[in-house]
Amino acid sequence: MIKYNIRGENIEVTEAIRDYVELKVSKIEKYFSEDIDLTAKVNLKVYREKTAKVEVTIPLGNVTLRAEDVSQDMYGSIDLVVDKIERQIRKNKTKIEKRHREKVSTSQLFTDALVEEASADSQVVRTKQIDLKPMTLDEAILQMELVGHDFFIYTDVETTSTHVIYKREDGDIGLLEAKV
Repeated sequence: MIKYNIRGENIEVTEAIRDYVELKVSKIEKYFSEDIDLTAKVNLKVYREKTAKVEVTIPLGNVTLRAEDVSQDMYGSIDLVVDKIERQIRKNKTKIEKRHREKVSTSQLFTDALVEEASADSQVVRTKQIDLKPMTLDEAILQMELVGHDFFIYTDVETTSTHVIYKREDGDIGLLEAKV
């Protein structure tokens, strides 16, 4: 059974929205064994320009299922997020179950109802070596835009640690700082 933690930002979470979220997210229960306790954290946001963002996070031990969608329609975004979570489960069933067993217990995470699996596991098809040149954040952003990629790895000139910058779906840039 799934427990729900539904939060709204700039929106009141009405009974209708709560019921709709629970109805849609409960679709994924069929993929999990009955003895597995799941908590779905659902964050609903509405922005000034009348766009709705729905984020769903489901922690499974050391694996986390997460999806988000931004659109003009809150209910449509809820549907799309649940579809994304289902695709993640189907595509990565074997990997998720293996990691779950290693960290949590030996119990079965998924039910046998999950018949659809990816036809083949993901494979590394190309290896590329890169030089991590020391640079500032601004220089790294410029380099990322020049090469036309969605992400860029570099060594920070001040801290000498490895950082990754990436383009977010909302158009902004995210920064990942590696800790050793």
